[in-house]
Amino acid sequence: MAKAEIGWVRSVAEGGKLDVYVQHVGNRWLFYARERRYDPWQPLTDPPLEDWLHLLSAVTRRVARRRLRPEEIDRVKRTIRERFPEAGV
Repeated sequence: MAKAEIGWVRSVAEGGKLDVYVQHVGNRWLFYARERRYDPWQPLTDPPLEDWLHLLSAVTRRVARRRLRPEEIDRVKRTIRERFPEAGV
């Protein structure tokens, strides 16, 4: 995985798993998902709050290790507040 990519595995309602990865391009975060290892990555146009919170956690860890700039935390939080006002981030 490249430096600007963050990935994790998420459980889905049907009992399966979903590989998710996020790519940092400019000031945007692009989400992609796939069900199996050799399936092609499909863009997620409207990722759920769970994925955004996982991204925020990963960005916070990367800022602590100086792999991302500290203002990225505020950008991700602002995006979460805009998309999910009820989240209270």
